[in-house]
Amino acid sequence: MKLQDPNLLKSQCYIDSVWVNADNDQTISVTDPATGETITSVPKCGSNETRRAVDAAELAFQDWHKKTAKERSVLLRRWYELMIEHKEDLALIMTREQGKPLTEARGEIDYAASYIEWFAEETRRVYGETIPSPWESARLLVLRQPIGVAAAITPWNFPAAMITRKAAPALGAGCTIVVKPASQTPLTALAIAELAHRAGFPPGVFNVVTGSAADIGEELTSNPKVRKLSFTGSTEIGSQLMSESAATVKKVSLELGGNAPFIVFDDADLDAAVEGVIISKYRNTGQTCVCANRIYVHDKVYDIFASKLAAAVAKLKVGPGTEDGVTQGPLIDMRAVDKMESHINDATSKGAKVILGGKRHKLGGSFFEPTILTGVTQQMMVAQDETFGPLAPLFRFETEEEVIAHANDTRFGLAAYFYSRDIGRIWRVGEALEYGMVGLNTGRISTEVAPFGGVKASGIGREGSRHGMDEYLEIKYFCMDGLDR
Repeated sequence: MKLQDPNLLKSQCYIDSVWVNADNDQTISVTDPATGETITSVPKCGSNETRRAVDAAELAFQDWHKKTAKERSVLLRRWYELMIEHKEDLALIMTREQGKPLTEARGEIDYAASYIEWFAEETRRVYGETIPSPWESARLLVLRQPIGVAAAITPWNFPAAMITRKAAPALGAGCTIVVKPASQTPLTALAIAELAHRAGFPPGVFNVVTGSAADIGEELTSNPKVRKLSFTGSTEIGSQLMSESAATVKKVSLELGGNAPFIVFDDADLDAAVEGVIISKYRNTGQTCVCANRIYVHDKVYDIFASKLAAAVAKLKVGPGTEDGVTQGPLIDMRAVDKMESHINDATSKGAKVILGGKRHKLGGSFFEPTILTGVTQQMMVAQDETFGPLAPLFRFETEEEVIAHANDTRFGLAAYFYSRDIGRIWRVGEALEYGMVGLNTGRISTEVAPFGGVKASGIGREGSRHGMDEYLEIKYFCMDGLDR
């Protein structure tokens, strides 16, 4: 891998501002999903190394939370500037270990950095309150103070942004943090840690531990010094982490699975809706938690929409993310390929029709053809199970009430999308959808200035926006009496 700054490619963990190996020197190989080539290896750390990282974070917290908001803001701003300065190297590292096209990787670095920039600014706006006192001699105040040591467990599909939108508000609030990145994509996290080091964060403020998910996760959830846990990943693992955190009564925020509906009404701008599907469904080869997983199209426009979508998807170029013009990289691993095939086989066995793609790509490995299914029904696996791949199943509907019922017929509630130009319908449907985020006439909803998160089995809490800082703050009521004497 030819980087402009080779020192960004790290093969050690970052604990207390020191680059370290695992105690037993065991490692995990990091491979390129496009080629199967081993890029490098990283330490396979466990509970002991994680405990030391937590201890370092707790010690660092004693001084870090006492720094002024401006001091913390300046360091965050410097971190942001370094990420933008090294965007090309960070994007290449991400593409090599995760597989997404370079254009998307560059976009993610911008997106990840935007959270640092935003929270560098929000750091200086953590305000308290005064409350009118019921007693003449007393004054009532509300303080917002950092919760303490935070832990972040992040996924492989957005290896930069999922870290910064947790770490930036934590550090801005005055917390310290221990990050456990996904084993498939630790190199982006370690490169970000190197830039945090260069930005000047004190030892122990920001730590990255790679290795065994079970051992590291167990230490983070059971260690009483960790006061906050933030996790992005599957609902099953999130539920487990929440349960494990209960014994020490940690504050948790969870961004979990999604099964996003994408509704196209008969009055929609069909060309705009097709563009929205391309953005929402096929970005990152369909491997995002807010992907359009179920596409509901009104009966009156179903056939023409399917035709337009097939024409657009046929133009997508599959290949290694480092090649020019590629818009679809490989799936993360062969288990993802198996799930694609399972969903397609289930649907076709129950009457669905493949109108585009439907099989492994001729490039081999974990490459898969962008796929469209028609004639999909609620009885098929794709109606309830998140595919996490480039599969667009088209469901047919006739009434507003029918499609709202189908859209809400899932345990998940992360994101939903719909296209319409009827103002009454827009309000009715928008309010009826049981989701934490709704995109109207757009397939792009993520931004650092808006609250990101879901309801039901899709999680707890919000990331981004001014609300994202609250996840790392405690509220303290301060009653001052005796002021009349």
